[in-house]
Amino acid sequence: MREFQSHNGFARTFKENKLTLGISFPLELSEANLQKMDLAEQMMLAKQVEDLGVASLFVRDSPLYDPNFGDNVVMYDPFLFLAYASAHTKEIALGTASVVTTLRHPLHLAKSAVSLDDMSKQRFLFGAATGDRPIEFPAFKVERDEREELFRESIVVMRKVWKESFPKIQSKRVGLIEGDVIPKPLLADIPILGTGYSGQTVEWLAENTDGWMVYAQEVNRQHELIKLWRKASGRFKPCSQPLVINLSENPMASPRPIPIKVGFTSGHKFLIDYLYALQDIGMNHVILVLKNGNRPMAEVIQELGEYVVPHFPALTTQNE
Repeated sequence: MREFQSHNGFARTFKENKLTLGISFPLELSEANLQKMDLAEQMMLAKQVEDLGVASLFVRDSPLYDPNFGDNVVMYDPFLFLAYASAHTKEIALGTASVVTTLRHPLHLAKSAVSLDDMSKQRFLFGAATGDRPIEFPAFKVERDEREELFRESIVVMRKVWKESFPKIQSKRVGLIEGDVIPKPLLADIPILGTGYSGQTVEWLAENTDGWMVYAQEVNRQHELIKLWRKASGRFKPCSQPLVINLSENPMASPRPIPIKVGFTSGHKFLIDYLYALQDIGMNHVILVLKNGNRPMAEVIQELGEYVVPHFPALTTQNE
């Protein structure tokens, strides 16, 4: 049985019957400005987020840019971006939402993950997925219909090389008969969060991962998924989700749907009520995807920090 209460990222982010908040980075990138990123500004915002008591900072994995897919990509490799962020922050959890395991070799994944976890002093939360951009599979010469098998392989291989010295592994992509992956995680493991179903049963995910990252949907439907997860896991394993939010300048503004995205424009009063509703159904972590409209991002983050985050602060000894 894996326990991660001594893992700094996990302990800051997850606790039974509690909801905490994360932020999806990088911020303020538009489709018209895909190839530019002000890293100094991003790190300034990361420090602001951390200082205001947000539990986590999450980044996505976009191996290729597909202009027809319908959303922005993340310019930098997620492991490198988070390693850079770890050098500019102290306590905030650093997560991927989520690494496309099917397009990366399991041994490379294992080494990248443990390197980041070690350099960040056990702050890394490993969101893992099968990938869903159709152009990527032929580009990497990976059979799309094998992605469920490749996802399972990645989880099993990583766990084995993190825990064991000089393991022997024979799988679809791995033929390890000598040599080892170093360093080893301090806890001989790293928290893995499965994304969606990833082609697996809920029972398999509950047995082989340490938390579930589900897609945003209507609260009552989300409640049914959480109950399914709790039943399958048999003990506390956290459940998290993203939420797209455009924060209105009017704190009392009623919610309006955001076109295409699962989320809304609202004032912070409704957002607080909505997050409490998610906490009441057992959601443990919400990663806010901020759509800034015409407001400066630092201003939006400051408002969240003053009015919203205090209701759902990062977990520390003071909050427990």
